Amino acid sequence: MSTAQQASPVFHVDLTGSSTLKVPAIGLGTFSPQASPVDTVKQAVLEALKAGYRHFDTAFGYGTGVSEQGLGEAVREWGGNRTELFIVSKLFNAHHEPQDVEAALRLSLENLGMDYLDLYLMHFPVAYKREGDKPREWTTVRGEDGKPVIDYELTRNVSATWKAMEDLVDNGLVKAIGISNFNILKTRKLLETARIKPAINQVELHPYLPQHELLAFCKEQGIHVTAHSPLGGRPVDAVAPNKHFTGPKEDPTVNDIAKKHNTTPASILLKWAVQRGTSVVPKSFNAERIRENLDAVSRPDLPENDMKALSSLVPEPGDEIRYNDPRFYYGFDIYDEENDQPVIKD
Repeated sequence: MSTAQQASPVFHVDLTGSSTLKVPAIGLGTFSPQASPVDTVKQAVLEALKAGYRHFDTAFGYGTGVSEQGLGEAVREWGGNRTELFIVSKLFNAHHEPQDVEAALRLSLENLGMDYLDLYLMHFPVAYKREGDKPREWTTVRGEDGKPVIDYELTRNVSATWKAMEDLVDNGLVKAIGISNFNILKTRKLLETARIKPAINQVELHPYLPQHELLAFCKEQGIHVTAHSPLGGRPVDAVAPNKHFTGPKEDPTVNDIAKKHNTTPASILLKWAVQRGTSVVPKSFNAERIRENLDAVSRPDLPENDMKALSSLVPEPGDEIRYNDPRFYYGFDIYDEENDQPVIKD
């Protein structure tokens, strides 16, 4: 076990009931804007395991199970104890029908070669229509424009999908369930009917999108926050209306702080996130950066003035930069805090 792994913090998340979820502060994200081959994912995960990572984040939607397969192959080749690992995957948008949820999870477990997940997230609060009989044959229904056909009724009723996810916990198929890309409004609505509270909300979070209000709300509700895209960065084109991707790694303030502490801008951004109380899942297929990211979270805490400077890079509300913004792809804004979109029209 590396020094970085020993020193890296672990967040303890109280679950509904009496158990606690131990979430390593840093995990390896396995998303790629261009779906990476199984072997590419596998090699990245093997490098991460060798470096000391024990937290891995994947999703069925990352290459239609390809990322899950690569992660699973790496874990088997590694040969260590499964109980040392914290494995996260996500329910795909086209699998939101309550009767599809368990089959979707089992499809992910089959891809991974595992019999349980530590955490299963609802990837987006959006449901697509699907077609096909057997789970391996399921495909997303698409319109003439190539975009997924939205199931508006089910999108408005995430509680029905959530109830089916709660059953996965009861059946011992997952240790915990959570949400991803949920704003305050949608999280509050889900909590009104949830029997099992979401353990985690995984959202885009970096100094250009600090999510101060969402972070405070989740803390108040006892929901841990994991930061995806903690360095900013380029998602797939469908959810990226901002085609100019200069991000916080290039920010002058971030670079000045990095120079002062003799480290990299990425290291500063990751330390800022973890010091705020969020876990992080930066993605990388580069062995050197994988090691650097792990080392970053075990660095000494940043002084208060640096934390304040990083948290204030967006001076005015409305100036935030959201890199993962699917409003033009979906046709409605899932992050609208005033209206629970999609709004039902008379």
